[in-house]
Amino acid sequence: MTQSHPRISKAVIPAAGLGTRFLPATKATPKEMLPVVDKPAIQYVVEEAVSAGLDDVLMITGRNKRPLEDHFDRNYELESALQKKGDAQRLAKVQESSDLATMHYVRQGDPKGLGHAVLCAAPHVGHEPFAVLLGDDLIDPRDPLLQRMIEIQEQHGGSVIALMEVAPEQIHLYGCAAVETTADGDVVKVTGLVEKPDPADAPSNYAIIGRYVLDPHIFDILRKTEPGRGGEIQLTDALQQLAEDEKVGGPVHGVVFKGRRYDTGDRGDYLRAIVRLACEREDLGPDFRTWLRSYVAEEM
Repeated sequence: MTQSHPRISKAVIPAAGLGTRFLPATKATPKEMLPVVDKPAIQYVVEEAVSAGLDDVLMITGRNKRPLEDHFDRNYELESALQKKGDAQRLAKVQESSDLATMHYVRQGDPKGLGHAVLCAAPHVGHEPFAVLLGDDLIDPRDPLLQRMIEIQEQHGGSVIALMEVAPEQIHLYGCAAVETTADGDVVKVTGLVEKPDPADAPSNYAIIGRYVLDPHIFDILRKTEPGRGGEIQLTDALQQLAEDEKVGGPVHGVVFKGRRYDTGDRGDYLRAIVRLACEREDLGPDFRTWLRSYVAEEM
């Protein structure tokens, strides 16, 4: 009989990074607020959490991140101005972000890595399993990855990470998982993890992408985890300990994702994400695709 585990209700979104790859745009604007078409990247992530049933969202922020809080707060002056103009459509868009979820914020302080950022969530999360969503990976809502991960965690307990097959020469850009197959075609059991290995040393071509469902025992491990690659406290190192000893916090499983993912982590992929999403929009797509075909034909 499948074992039942506590329902997950909380999402943690680390958003304290400096965004150095997007300078000078991110000198005064958080990288999470950069628009993907006409909506900031961070809103896509919060919407994904809410769609998976997680309406209690904790954002881990840092200095100069106040615009994140403002975006998910009410803007009464703007709402009043739109009401007076009778612009119901834009008013609805403005109010949408403030009505999405119950938002909480905590500052990371020193940027000591993803593991440290997750540890900052411990007082809010308590002893419940929880989800972690990284803002660089936007998952298409038509491909419910997070819902599937929560389903697997509720069945097996422990932790669940999102995996994606990448070309062997690209694995050094990601955390990498050693895996064993299971009866579910899209689910593997994780037996080991390594952060950004050399391709020759990688145990597989399964890369970790920015979605996690974590057992709360991860906090105890993170408190004892020494800085690893890059001098930072790596979440991958803590998950490695969970994978080695199931008695600590249950097994670690991986969901192999083959759906639509938009990587906004670097400038080139960010631009490609905007083009792809714009092409798929009903209100923008037809005209934009026509222009894009013409532009490509002229450049070729």
